[in-house]
Amino acid sequence: MITVSDVSVNFSGTPLFSHVDLKLTDNNCYGIIGANGAGKSTFLKVLSGELEPTKGEVVISENTRMSVLKQDHFAFDEYTVLDTVIYGNKRLYDVMKEKDAIYLKEDFTDEDGLRASELEAEFAELNGWEAESDASRLIQGLGLSEDLLQSPMKNLTGNEKVKVLLAQALFGQPEIILLDEPTNNLDIKAIAWLEDFILDYPGTVIVVSHDRHFLNTVCTHMVDIDYNKIKLYVGNYEFWYESSQLIQAMLKQQNKRTEEKIKELQTFVQRFSANKSKSRQATSRRKLLEKLTVEEMPASSRRYPFVSFTPDREVGKEVLVVEGLSKSVDGVKVLDDVSFRIERTDKVAFLCDNELAVTALFDILMELTEPDEGTFKWGGTTSQSYFPKDNTAFFEGREETIIDWLRQYVRGNDTTDTYLRGFLGRMLFSGEDVFKPVKVLSGGERVRCMLSRMMMFGANVLLLDQPTNHLDLESITAVNKGLQSFKGVVLFTSHDHEFISTVANRIIVIEEKGIRDITATYDEYLAEKYQVEG
Repeated sequence: MITVSDVSVNFSGTPLFSHVDLKLTDNNCYGIIGANGAGKSTFLKVLSGELEPTKGEVVISENTRMSVLKQDHFAFDEYTVLDTVIYGNKRLYDVMKEKDAIYLKEDFTDEDGLRASELEAEFAELNGWEAESDASRLIQGLGLSEDLLQSPMKNLTGNEKVKVLLAQALFGQPEIILLDEPTNNLDIKAIAWLEDFILDYPGTVIVVSHDRHFLNTVCTHMVDIDYNKIKLYVGNYEFWYESSQLIQAMLKQQNKRTEEKIKELQTFVQRFSANKSKSRQATSRRKLLEKLTVEEMPASSRRYPFVSFTPDREVGKEVLVVEGLSKSVDGVKVLDDVSFRIERTDKVAFLCDNELAVTALFDILMELTEPDEGTFKWGGTTSQSYFPKDNTAFFEGREETIIDWLRQYVRGNDTTDTYLRGFLGRMLFSGEDVFKPVKVLSGGERVRCMLSRMMMFGANVLLLDQPTNHLDLESITAVNKGLQSFKGVVLFTSHDHEFISTVANRIIVIEEKGIRDITATYDEYLAEKYQVEG
């Protein structure tokens, strides 16, 4: 169990959060949520002991082992995969290495024998004999081959390193596991395995994630960082979100009624305070008025961008016909005889184990590259807007400010600063933010710029390649709702389970040859896919 008592964290005298009192217990998974900059990762560091709070203390039960998902993907480059995973239980790792070093000695002494005996006993007590099989089970569960166990970490790809470090955090049954964005760079099958692992886990799991489906599946509680405070709520993310929206609506309605009552009393007082026959009533109402105060709505740190795509014209009957498209990238065929037809009501999620396939398809459809074979034809009433996965060319080395960058994409006559500042304000670029050079923007800011650009076009067909990358929960929710309400055609790909489930009404899977058109829901498709595979 973790007990957080009166914890506060200040940076340069400014409180990030204060007076935090929590108890985090076994058999529960706590999801930490809050706007970017609210202090989610900072709070994890306080819980892990990496950061000392400005005030208060964090108490962890004696003899409790805590494991933390490491963020430095190069820290273990000189280790093997097996050693990296076992390092998750540092004491077991140290015992194993000391024991092996003793046995490699040429001048093995009696003292060495005694020490080796002690280490063997502790090694067994720490389940050292099962360490390799446990490590193998973890990396295989996350989609890696057992053959990688003896490979150096430096030989692995970035995605493979992420999975090994996650296996390290899960290794050895620690009583507490802290995970900061554990689903990043995981495929759907690996995420499903991680969900099952956490659901069966008997200890305490504390997780920061932007994956709403993941939070809904694994969390028993939400730890909400907002208003410079941290509050604990029972339930998963969806329950917390619906409840918080209801509370906000109730507060607004309550404030509205209070304001109306105040106006009514003020009118009466002003009207009759000089009237002797009414003066007593006026005095009574004045006293009541003094007691009535409008409860100020909490100034939440959460900000939702306004994402809304409005087509200039309805899309006609003919939308898109694709016939026999093939394409190779760096000598590897990623599209092979791909054919399909898009209808005017379609919102299609494109899925493929090789992400390059969907990017290649979208680039072809936007005429950014040529197919090796095959044809495609857009309907005469269609207009397209594209959100590429790699937006580097739009920002890197560009000197213009955000407002000038967006100005070049305005359709129509209104290119004034007043209009653009208002538009950008709704996309969370307020005040002096609009004068930042686009070359220095963060990943999330770039995505909001690209979405702003798309909204300017008035297109009736949207193509989006991983649009939720780099976004916080609030921005993901806004994009999700914007696409759900869009009165046009959407072609997209994403790793976000909730996003696909709620936007797509059709799924096209790009296979080694051709495609598979899915009429089932996304959850039904996944159930069938992994039952067949696994």
